Amino acid sequence: MNASSGLIHVWQQGDGVTRFVALLLLAMSLASWVVMLLKARDVWDLRRQAQRVESFWESADLQAGLQSLGDAQDNGAFRQLAEQAQQALAHVNRREGTPHLHDSLDLSDWMTRALQNALDHTAAQLQSGLILLASVGSTAPFVGLFGTVWGIYHALMGIGQAGQATIDQVAGPIGEALVMTALGLAVAIPAVLGYNALVRANKTIMVQLKRFAHDLHALQVTGARMPVR
Repeated sequence: MNASSGLIHVWQQGDGVTRFVALLLLAMSLASWVVMLLKARDVWDLRRQAQRVESFWESADLQAGLQSLGDAQDNGAFRQLAEQAQQALAHVNRREGTPHLHDSLDLSDWMTRALQNALDHTAAQLQSGLILLASVGSTAPFVGLFGTVWGIYHALMGIGQAGQATIDQVAGPIGEALVMTALGLAVAIPAVLGYNALVRANKTIMVQLKRFAHDLHALQVTGARMPVR
């Protein structure tokens, strides 16, 4: 019996619990793949944006540098950092007196606060969806194991009612029940691998963003970029 016919037979012979477990594993698999594809696209976009950073520093002025980081509609993380720095500088330059407590901050503190808020926002966006992958990777094998246990119980109950226990009658249903464990692993393994890959990619991107933020801070406060090492 091939795999497809085995799965079809498990679905046809299974009861409501078995079918629910199969549908749950299918939903977990689809959700994890959707998250992985969407997050992989975001990582790819951010890596492309990171390649434009040097073009930003080589631009004639700040407006040209912003354009080199992409259009405003792209909503890129690197452009957002540069815009936050520009807005923070404009806020400090136009404020009059100290009508609010936060207006008493000097340029360096205000710039740090603005850039850190932008970094936190980007970090939250990068981490969104990863909890789903972690949950699928940790629970899918147990969901599949539950389906196997229930399938074996269901098969043994059927054999007991029939009053016969030949090897063919035992091996067939139990073998089909073990398919649920294999399905659980098939759902969990890609989710775990995708989670680990995305975590590594996110860490690399955050390092690049923080380095860019430090350079922006130095530019707006001292008028010069940090020396490139």
